[in-house]
Amino acid sequence: MLRPVATFINRTLRIYWRITKPVTFGVRAIVSGPDGRLLLVKHTYDKYWYLPGGAMKRGEPAEVALRREAKEEIGIAALRIERKLGTYVSTREGKRDTIEVFVAHAAAMGKRQRLEIAAAEWFAPEALPADASPATQRRIAEFLGKRAIEPVW
Repeated sequence: MLRPVATFINRTLRIYWRITKPVTFGVRAIVSGPDGRLLLVKHTYDKYWYLPGGAMKRGEPAEVALRREAKEEIGIAALRIERKLGTYVSTREGKRDTIEVFVAHAAAMGKRQRLEIAAAEWFAPEALPADASPATQRRIAEFLGKRAIEPVW
């Protein structure tokens, strides 16, 4: 029952963003586990697998936002941020979204926030799910050195 409501809210927001054209800031991370697999999440309101992360609060440093999102959404209490992969810009949803992407490590994930996160799983880098978002696939290819970093999300 939550998925239709979440989908409606997501679609309504996208229409609103196309009208108001807000500027937003977000964070995502390529999180590797102890065995080298990568963590992806699937939201309740979307069909794709994504890198974990979310919106930054006003004045919040990117690393702080990433740790907060990882803890709130997927229960990662100890996220070790290793480096920044890049800064990207997306205008796909009608807003100007700047996304900072980091490379991080976590020993394990905890309890996920079920209202927003439908699933969270570890995947081998060479065996990503077919329904990983195109941007997620590009970021992981950049992380693996299989393509150059491009600033467009």
